[in-house]
Amino acid sequence: MPEVQQFDVIVVGYGDAGAAAAIEAADNGARVLVLDRSYGGGASALSGGVVYAGGGTRQQREAGYEDTVENLYNYLRQEAGNSVDDSTLRRFCAQSPGTITWLEQQGAVFGSSVPSYKTSYPTDQHYLYFSGNEKAYPYNLTAEPAPRGHRAVAKGLASGKVLWSALAAAARRKGVVFVPLAQVSDLIVEDGSVVGVRYRVLGQDHANAAEHARLTRLTGKLGNWAPGLVKGPVAKIKSLWESGAEEKEARASAVVLAAGGFIYNQEWVQRYAPEFTGISPLGTPADDGSGIQLGMHAGGATAKMGNVTAWRFLSPPSAFIEGVTVGLNGRRIKNEDLYGATHGNVLMREFGGKGWAVYDSVSWKKARGQVWSQTQIFQKLQVAFLLTVGHKKAGTLAELAMKIGVDASGLQQTVEAYNQGIASGAGDPAHKAPELSVPVGKAPFYAYNISVDASPFYPIPGLTLGGLVVDGESGLVKRQDGTLIPGLYAAGRNAVGVCSNSYVSGLSLADCIFSGRRAGQHAAARLKAARAEDAASGREDLQGGQILTDTADESMA
Repeated sequence: MPEVQQFDVIVVGYGDAGAAAAIEAADNGARVLVLDRSYGGGASALSGGVVYAGGGTRQQREAGYEDTVENLYNYLRQEAGNSVDDSTLRRFCAQSPGTITWLEQQGAVFGSSVPSYKTSYPTDQHYLYFSGNEKAYPYNLTAEPAPRGHRAVAKGLASGKVLWSALAAAARRKGVVFVPLAQVSDLIVEDGSVVGVRYRVLGQDHANAAEHARLTRLTGKLGNWAPGLVKGPVAKIKSLWESGAEEKEARASAVVLAAGGFIYNQEWVQRYAPEFTGISPLGTPADDGSGIQLGMHAGGATAKMGNVTAWRFLSPPSAFIEGVTVGLNGRRIKNEDLYGATHGNVLMREFGGKGWAVYDSVSWKKARGQVWSQTQIFQKLQVAFLLTVGHKKAGTLAELAMKIGVDASGLQQTVEAYNQGIASGAGDPAHKAPELSVPVGKAPFYAYNISVDASPFYPIPGLTLGGLVVDGESGLVKRQDGTLIPGLYAAGRNAVGVCSNSYVSGLSLADCIFSGRRAGQHAAARLKAARAEDAASGREDLQGGQILTDTADESMA
């Protein structure tokens, strides 16, 4: 029989959602155990470290922007749709300004410099930006635009790791026990309540541990963007773990599932979102739906499983927004100033993932001149590919259409309607912002492939947004009949949340923080209430002991 460890709250998964849950539970008096399949951080640490927040944060005010909770709500209700109930969305918005303050209290740092141009991710000169559809039609009709993408201060794409590391350090200071390389196999359910977990773990003193850590360091970031290049090392990592892991068991009054989405589960993606099987999975191999599966086995219901975000960003450089995007029939895809995942969703669902971005020589030349000032290193590499070998060029639109396999008459009609709208003063028929609507008229003409299978150097990455259905007040997992599963919570991409309908940069991390804190707070409050009841009835708390286990080397994240 494996040894049994006793805690108050067990958190499964140690990204931003798991860390937020652990911190709140510990702050409210709970003894917390965190189990993670890797070394902590997950997709959160590999992300761009952007937290979507508004309603009047300090950074917004310093940048000279006024934003209110009601204005934030008016915008987000368009993005969130029916993913959460109205009271939950309003609570998310009301807490939003304080979310950044809370993260700063844990050690994170945010800036207030806003770029003057539209970008999918800012350079290191800027740490606050318009990270969604705030300025784009039709979202700007009902909410005043404000920058809400709060990027943690760090160099390049290290913002995600720096943000998670701050949370992990805060959790460690508060006494949270973290066990890495621990994979939960089962939830322990007694009398309908979840009371613990069974898991296997590769101890840090095992002979396989050092090689496991080395390969994880080498493949982490590369595997996030090009998983096909690291299949061999990933298989070796799995083998090292399998041959050395030991079985253990831990019990607690609450379990929080925060183990990520399922973009690496090809079977599930094929089942729930077959249109998106060709995108590049964004995350880690642990994003295989195992956390969601644990909740399902306990009776939890799921929703929004077919919602997948597919990122086809056109900018930077910002001049790449000035052209028109068309499907193979030559029809306009959507206004190009939409957020990349919003535009990408239309591309994938309405155009079969096939399309091209078309420019004239004026915008193409302008884009060349913007590369060095508007891009991070990873963006420079992609744009360099597009500007050198990754495009087609022709003297007329008809010739260009032939080269790219697009219907010539359809392309001609689209460009003519676009140009006429600008010339007449009526504006772009697709409602692109006037300052970004530039005629496509001066030869030569250029186009690059924005299709899902365009090139390994220009992939469409994405992640899943659906998961377990949870109660908006507590984060407890719901059964199909709407009843709650006692002791079982879900957070982050294990759960349906604010970002599960429509993704914009920072909204997933913001939801991770919101849902993780909610679960941790409620689990600890539930424990306090039970202890108070026990004390009142003269019963003793029998959960006094805990077995300390391996701690993680956070440098592995």
